[in-house]
Amino acid sequence: MEDDVREARIRCARHLTELHRLHLTLLGETRALKRFTTDGRPSVEIEIVAELMEQYLSASDAFLENMRGRMEARLGLLRRGEPLAHGKPDDAPGHGAFWLSFSRLCAVLRRVAR
Repeated sequence: MEDDVREARIRCARHLTELHRLHLTLLGETRALKRFTTDGRPSVEIEIVAELMEQYLSASDAFLENMRGRMEARLGLLRRGEPLAHGKPDDAPGHGAFWLSFSRLCAVLRRVAR
């Protein structure tokens, strides 16, 4: 059971690493755009960077909104997964950790909603 949790974390970490590499590639591309300004065409650099940032924000916003919607729809189900011991949540091992994680998720969802 722990293996599939570890595998899921590893897969997500790999995707985030790929995303970081893409960020670095995009930064390199935007640094190269300085040549347009030094060639006397600053409007080209301005247009390309504005387009890039608009498209990036649009894609990022769409991803975050999708994740927020999916997770908000699942909050009730997730909440019902609270650990119980003898019908009492306070006595269950992992009770505090569960609510800490749940609160963390709710805080991230509120942050994304802003």
